[in-house]
Amino acid sequence: MHLWDALTRERHGDGTLHCWTGERFETASWAGVVADARRVAATLRRLGVRPGSRVASVLSNSPAAVRGVLGVWLAGGTLASLPVPARGMDVEDYRDQLRTLVAHLDPAVFAIDADLRALLPAPLGAARVVAWQSLDGVARLDPEPPEIDDVAFIQYSSGSTDTPKGCMLTARAIAAQLETIRTMLDGAPGAETVCSWLPLSHDMGLFGTLLYAWAWDYDLTLSSPQRFMVAPRTWFEDMARYGCTQTAGTGSALHFATRAQRAARLPGRLRLRSIVIGAERIEASVLGDALAAFGPAGLLPTALRPAYGLAEATLAVTATRTAAAPRVRTVDAAALADGEVRAARRADAGTTTLVSLGPPCDGVELRFPTTERVSELHVRTPSMFSGYYAEPERTRERLRDGELATRDLGFLHDGELFLVGRTDDVLCVGGRNVYASEIEAAVSTLDGVRPGCCTIVDLPGTRSPRLALLIELRDGRTGYEAIASAAARTATAKVGVTLSECVFLEKGGLPKTPTGKIQRFRCRELLASGRLPALRRISLGGRTGARASGAARA
Repeated sequence: MHLWDALTRERHGDGTLHCWTGERFETASWAGVVADARRVAATLRRLGVRPGSRVASVLSNSPAAVRGVLGVWLAGGTLASLPVPARGMDVEDYRDQLRTLVAHLDPAVFAIDADLRALLPAPLGAARVVAWQSLDGVARLDPEPPEIDDVAFIQYSSGSTDTPKGCMLTARAIAAQLETIRTMLDGAPGAETVCSWLPLSHDMGLFGTLLYAWAWDYDLTLSSPQRFMVAPRTWFEDMARYGCTQTAGTGSALHFATRAQRAARLPGRLRLRSIVIGAERIEASVLGDALAAFGPAGLLPTALRPAYGLAEATLAVTATRTAAAPRVRTVDAAALADGEVRAARRADAGTTTLVSLGPPCDGVELRFPTTERVSELHVRTPSMFSGYYAEPERTRERLRDGELATRDLGFLHDGELFLVGRTDDVLCVGGRNVYASEIEAAVSTLDGVRPGCCTIVDLPGTRSPRLALLIELRDGRTGYEAIASAAARTATAKVGVTLSECVFLEKGGLPKTPTGKIQRFRCRELLASGRLPALRRISLGGRTGARASGAARA
């Protein structure tokens, strides 16, 4: 596939974009979207965008932003996608982050939706700030998109584990990824309808839904993260109404959609063949609850496609096979905490159930330096990034001879990937490595705790660091002492860790990325500086002797 040909070619199908405007879906053909993007490109050229120029943006899911993505490329620019504000992030902190990233990038233009301009600091370096909606002119130009091996896109992460860094992607890498996704999903020309609410500022939203549907001339129903957060049931309602066959989302999003649907009915039957689930740890219970809620409307176990990807690989690395139900593996929790994978005969308090993320996608190679124990995953892929923008040392740390050290920890079983956590999840407790994610997953199942809304952070102590558990509760819950005690018992039973305190937060108090990943490093910083408002702090009196591993501070 040649990326620019795929996005701008004459259309022989009838693919249509249905894009949410805040009040309704606006409908346009992909040919019409391309024609609009050409006018955007001409206006950007008048503003000084040339081949090699950088155009920064905080991408929303608006119709104008969709056209702007291709418009930047046709003008010859490199599009840099900056993070949207993380949940719980102070506005001034966000503006400081934007100032830092813009100074790092030195873009010619900063494009953003008109109604989001108030988020931006003033001034914003030398960049000219424009609204996407103002770029629809009447001029024409001869397109000069980036060459196949030039950097076309710089993806700045939302910073779930570190400060945002810019992954540079060539047109070749993006095209390879779109081929990978089509093969992975077994897309049928003219027969697919894709549905998404995922933010276009995130790789799963931009490459996994928008550009995938656009390149292959599929219908796309594009909602917004704001609409999903207000009404999670709209995700599955849209799919039933528009007859969608493919979609993608996170495990926590699937949980919220399932909860929201329990007391409602869908406006029709589901035609879903694939719902790709990724971006965070996936719980088997969430998959089971979704099947119970949506099975009567047509959701099949084989439609659930747990997957793994990361921005450095453009997106997808592994995925559950087509027409195969998700696989799970139950292992001994204490052994897993020591890095050993020991199968358990049945699930109980001393075990952990892991969901398979499937085999590697076509052309992808996986390697674990230590094959008999949990270790760090290394990846090779045809859609590998070129490095971190203007950060050669950081690039050399992660990318060597075409192989990426992912910082994700796990193992292979029967050719399929199972992940346990990340290197920044590892705490050294009494000389043992303990995966914080294992404790968090167990605590999330406790009565009263919001699923996916707890995290462990390590804080300095007078003699040794302390482990604090941050928790959000369900609506109308109190019982802080009982929940704190239950959490402490769970941590001890699961991996032999003693917690020092539980910190209870309001709903929405945990800093998260737009796709729902908890920002552990920001939780640590805000709690240590006293800037994380707490409903209640309960001391558990524990001194763990815990310290973060070296990787945890990376």
